Amino acid sequence: MFTTTFDQFDWETEKASIYNKTQIEAEKALLAKHRTYEDFKALIAPAALPLLEQMALLSQRETQRRFGKTIQLYAPLYLSNECQNICTYCGFSLDNKIPRKTLTSLEILQEIAVLKKMGYQHVLLVTGEAQQQVGMDYFKKVIPLIKPHFAHIAMEVQPLEECDYRILRQLGVNTILVYQETYHQSDYKIHHTKGKKSNFRYRLETPDRIGRAEIHKIGLGVLLGLDDWRTDSAFAALHLQYLEKTYWKSKFSISFPRLRPHAGGLEPKTVINDAELVQLICAWRLFNQDVELSMSTRESQNFRNNIIKLGITSISAGSKTNPGGYAVEPQSLEQFEIDDTRTPEEIIEVIKQAGYDPVWKDWDAILQLD
Repeated sequence: MFTTTFDQFDWETEKASIYNKTQIEAEKALLAKHRTYEDFKALIAPAALPLLEQMALLSQRETQRRFGKTIQLYAPLYLSNECQNICTYCGFSLDNKIPRKTLTSLEILQEIAVLKKMGYQHVLLVTGEAQQQVGMDYFKKVIPLIKPHFAHIAMEVQPLEECDYRILRQLGVNTILVYQETYHQSDYKIHHTKGKKSNFRYRLETPDRIGRAEIHKIGLGVLLGLDDWRTDSAFAALHLQYLEKTYWKSKFSISFPRLRPHAGGLEPKTVINDAELVQLICAWRLFNQDVELSMSTRESQNFRNNIIKLGITSISAGSKTNPGGYAVEPQSLEQFEIDDTRTPEEIIEVIKQAGYDPVWKDWDAILQLD
């Protein structure tokens, strides 16, 4: 279990280590042939910011070497905003008095029709965390409905048991995303006051359960700004390092959600500006050449235009973050505010102008190794 590794590290000690890193250490990390966890900390440290241009050039080179000049497109499909958790930063939180909605089979097909017309082959299924309304019984009913329409299905739902992940794999789910939100255990409790999500260690152990179920890809991430983003990212790097060694059959991805406004919104504890987010993305690529790096529509048009060449491998477009947002109930409350509202066609043109190829489908079950 990663918890064994996690317990060997202290938040304040790691934070101090990052902020005490020097520019010389960051320069050595840039030159390193095989970069370590300590190198990653140096590359995300404030001392590395003057080296951002060099980091960006190296990140671009490493990304193109491993992934070519391609950007994979995906879209989220929100199935429900029902949630039994109280979280300070989320529009779906139980204490937010909003209309709740769970899509029926017919409504899901209506949403799928819009996504297919856009051209999507990769879909990310998203729900709130409500076991009764959107638990395994619901997933067993709707995934067989969705699967025939997409080459790749990812899910971002409540943490489940290993046996449940094995069932999801059998149903055709390829990827599971589970964000720890923050690795700062005491602050985690402040932001997750009610519901199963308040159990820090159960959530921390979730990628282990996913790995043991041999899910093809596991997605990690922290909510940037919920706590010190540098320290959170360092713990995420530790987590990825452990998972890659332990569950070598799985692939991995990292996402970069910045804390965004929502109904009853929370101000970020620390702000990560655009230059720092570029620094973080480049540091991840230099630390791990194989991990997939994903960028959502939380970010601005200008930022997403420029980040295409610097390490990102997948991007969403035309996203709706509310159940029924594509066809059924376009005006219902979103989980968070979208910044980049451009259509997939517009994003494709941006990708092509950058000299890259948009990829709708890069996965087929026949290619998976048993």
